[in-house]
Amino acid sequence: MMELRKTIAGRIALTAIATVILLFLALPIVVILVTSFSDNAFAAFPPQAWTLNWYKALFADGSKWPAALSLSAFVACLSTLFSLIIGVTAATALTRSELPLRSAVYALVLGPLVIPQIVTALGLFLLFEPAAMLGSPIAIALGHTVLASPIAVLILIATLRGIDERLEDAAAGMGAGRMTIARRITFPLAAPGMIAAAIFSFITSFDEFYISQFLSSVDTVTLPVQVYNSLTFDIDPSVTAVSAILIAFAILALGLVALVRWLGTGRQDALLSVENTAGVAAPGGEAV
Repeated sequence: MMELRKTIAGRIALTAIATVILLFLALPIVVILVTSFSDNAFAAFPPQAWTLNWYKALFADGSKWPAALSLSAFVACLSTLFSLIIGVTAATALTRSELPLRSAVYALVLGPLVIPQIVTALGLFLLFEPAAMLGSPIAIALGHTVLASPIAVLILIATLRGIDERLEDAAAGMGAGRMTIARRITFPLAAPGMIAAAIFSFITSFDEFYISQFLSSVDTVTLPVQVYNSLTFDIDPSVTAVSAILIAFAILALGLVALVRWLGTGRQDALLSVENTAGVAAPGGEAV
């Protein structure tokens, strides 16, 4: 691979292969986006004519899509809040303290990522059903938190490990307490990672199907469950419009994550430059 990069022909070949792979991965997304503007009620591709009727049908009188969309947004907001609380707490404990059995705790936190989602959904169903919480948005949000919080923990662990601890040592050397250091140093520098964790937690909850299917009721149907019902029990071409909106939302969310991280890259470097100029602390903890 390295030898290919050294020649013009190798670079062209690698570029062509990467382009083909990217186009293959993006092809289903392009098909959905194009099909959402088709006038064919059976969502045929390629479209014979173009229309916006399926987007208009989403918000027509009697449509179930607005209720499903609002419920998914509400549940995702709750799940994001719960995931951030768990993520900040767990990431801080795993990176800033001498936690006993750290490897076991780390594996326990990340366990839901390797367990099949349908198994997790069944376990949550058996947990909430005796408590008569099936159909409760709180129960669905708690269930989504099981899957969203490990992602938040991973992002926040990487963020906290990327923060130079000399800044915290310098603040502690000048008499700042733990809460002051967290409020004035750690959390401001970790803000881009916290925003990224919130966005990915929201997306994870918003798109979750299995847990929503097991914990929902007739009156509480999230957007992924409504999409499944529309494809299973009815031929509703509005599904393509919903899918196109979800794709656009995901692209905007990822763009927002990239923008936030780009805006936050210079904050730590600026603090380090000020620290080194003022001679506050060196890597060994001594004044420069």
